[in-house]
Amino acid sequence: MDIKYFEPEKIHDEIRRIRLEEDAEFLRSLIGVDWGEPQPDDAPGTRRGLGVVYLIESDLTHERFQVCTSTLNRENPFLPSVSDLFPAALMMEREVYDFYGIRFTGHPDMRRLFLREDWVGHPFRKDDQPEQQNPLRMTNEETVDTTTCWLPQPDGTVKPEQRRLFQPEEYVVNIGPQHPATHGVLRFRVSLDGENIRKVDVNCGYIHRGIEKMSESLTYPQTLALTDRLDYLSAMQNRHALCLCIEQAMGVQVSDRVQVIRTIMDELQRIDSHLLFFSCLCQDMGATTAFLYGFRDREKILDIFEQTCGGRLILNYNTIGGVQSDLHPDFLRRVKEFIPYLRGQLKEYHDIFTGNVIAQNRLKGTGILSRKNAIGYGVTGGSGRACGWMCDVRKRAPYAAYDRVEFREVIRKEGDSFARYMVRMEEIEESLHIIEQLIDNIPDGPIQEKMKPIIRVPEGCYYAAVESSRGEFGVYLESRGDKYPYRLHYRSTGLPLVSVVDTITRGQKIADLIAIGGTLDYIVPDIDR
Repeated sequence: MDIKYFEPEKIHDEIRRIRLEEDAEFLRSLIGVDWGEPQPDDAPGTRRGLGVVYLIESDLTHERFQVCTSTLNRENPFLPSVSDLFPAALMMEREVYDFYGIRFTGHPDMRRLFLREDWVGHPFRKDDQPEQQNPLRMTNEETVDTTTCWLPQPDGTVKPEQRRLFQPEEYVVNIGPQHPATHGVLRFRVSLDGENIRKVDVNCGYIHRGIEKMSESLTYPQTLALTDRLDYLSAMQNRHALCLCIEQAMGVQVSDRVQVIRTIMDELQRIDSHLLFFSCLCQDMGATTAFLYGFRDREKILDIFEQTCGGRLILNYNTIGGVQSDLHPDFLRRVKEFIPYLRGQLKEYHDIFTGNVIAQNRLKGTGILSRKNAIGYGVTGGSGRACGWMCDVRKRAPYAAYDRVEFREVIRKEGDSFARYMVRMEEIEESLHIIEQLIDNIPDGPIQEKMKPIIRVPEGCYYAAVESSRGEFGVYLESRGDKYPYRLHYRSTGLPLVSVVDTITRGQKIADLIAIGGTLDYIVPDIDR
């Protein structure tokens, strides 16, 4: 992947040019990297210092732009914010600040995103030793209602400005971090005007495990196991993305049999995820019978997974160069029996829930996300397609066997909670259609390419993406030619989803927050990583 470097004073103008002249409105990812101190033997153009890689895409032409910048000032690093160009950067830049200590001038809310505010140091830096600076704390973190905005001055200096998140007179309630409707350990601080939402401040990081940092000390095969533990309802697809990135970097071409098997497994995983989405949304809204129906049918997919993979949630199936094991002898029969069964059950779901007047009244017209905001915040997957954005990676950049099958990219225009619900219900039918086209046409061939005992990825930067159950799941890999990744970053599908909560809930009823969050369908371990 060719990444163009620009000096810090020029990077904002260059990104603005790309944004305006190339119609590149989609910031796919914003990645912090520590390229180390300058060395005497550095080749010309060698990137050094604390930097950021920007991956940007044009929604019209699908042309992709990769640019980066860096600062050599490790004591007081500053770079210009691009949050005025891409709302998605509001959260992404906070993540970079949290892990690398880079402050973004002009960013309106320069707080940590995942770690405690009293954390000492920035753990992703190569010179940071957090275990010596951050003893285990047995006290709760104090809630702080102020944030900092670093403003550039005419004389070239930078001045901090303190800002309040909430005014003293505002009525603020906590939804979470331990709350069933947050779908994980996530905390919303919600400012209310009566029953109406004025603002939502998202607090992440309660289950941050440092997976990306851990990967820097793991061999490439060892990193695979951690992907299943991000969005555990996209475990198959997450692992597929990492394997795809490593295989492309190494020039490894897997067999047609593996390509088809991976595609079928990805679609079974998507159905599994959407069934759980249906079940949990119904439970959130009090439809317990529908919840039980969805879990009953999801069990059939988990049984199919267990026979071939040995696991039901943590699957550990894809490998670098293939898959862990061949399909179970009963796999084809059970899948072909499941397809017509689930089609019949979908009609039952719509009878019991979709057409229910209570469900329709609570979902229609609530939490409206515009197409512009979906692109600006990087809200991909079913939530993006529900407001008219054609963002399916399987269509934009086909991989595996998706260029061999016919399927419809489900698009709706309303952008409300009901549209997000219906997109996923219709996507179940499309996934069944994809599997139906492949299940009797699985080619013969090896399930694993021969790989060296120690895998080393050629030096360079690489990016690969798949369409996970919740949108574009991307893997950025930077290698120095070692058996360990120098930098491994995962594009979370859930971070854009929670970043847009404040925008689409303002003015809504507090009771609507539950349905809106349920239809956004974020998974918290994927956000926290």
